[in-house]
Amino acid sequence: MDEIVALYDDAGRPSGAALRSRVRAENLRHAATAILVFDPEGRIYVHRRTVTKDLYPGLRDFCAGGVLLAGESPDDGAAREAFEELGVRGVALRPVGTRPYADGATRFLCFQYVCVFDGVVVHQPEEVASGDWMEPDALLAAVAADPADFVPDSVELALHLVTGRVTPGTGIDHDSSEES
Repeated sequence: MDEIVALYDDAGRPSGAALRSRVRAENLRHAATAILVFDPEGRIYVHRRTVTKDLYPGLRDFCAGGVLLAGESPDDGAAREAFEELGVRGVALRPVGTRPYADGATRFLCFQYVCVFDGVVVHQPEEVASGDWMEPDALLAAVAADPADFVPDSVELALHLVTGRVTPGTGIDHDSSEES
C-alpha cells in the first residue's frame, strides 16, 4: 500500500502531502516519529527490522516509529506506530524533542517520544523480524562496536536518550540538553 505522507517545510510546518513512494524516490522532506520504549527496570526494546523494509532493511533499531501520514498529528502518529510495530498501547508517550535528520536516503523532522511499557511486545511481522530488551550500557556498547548494524537516524537523533534515567511508574527523566 502506498500511503499518503505528510510533507514538512524547513521551518517544521506541514506543507503538503505525497505518496510514500514519491517521498522515498525524491527524498522529500517529511516528518516521522521515534519512540524509545523502556521497561520498568530501565531496559530499552531493541528490534531488528525486516529485510523487506523500504529504508534501512535488516538493521537493528532502538526506536519504534515511522512517517506521519497526511493530516496526522505527531502524537497520533507516535501512538499508531508504537502499537503497529510493537503492540505498545495504554501508556503515556512523553514528547522529548523535535530534531531534523537528513542523509542520502531520507530527510525528515523527527518527533521524539519515550514511554515505559510493562506489557507483552507483539511484533508487526512485516516490519519487525526479532527483538529483545537491552540494558542501556549494553546497547551503547553494541552501537559503539558495530554502528553500521543500527539504523543511522536513530543513532544520530536518539542515542542521547538511551542514557535517560527511568523512574518506574513515572516515566523518564532527562537533562535539559535536548534540542527542541
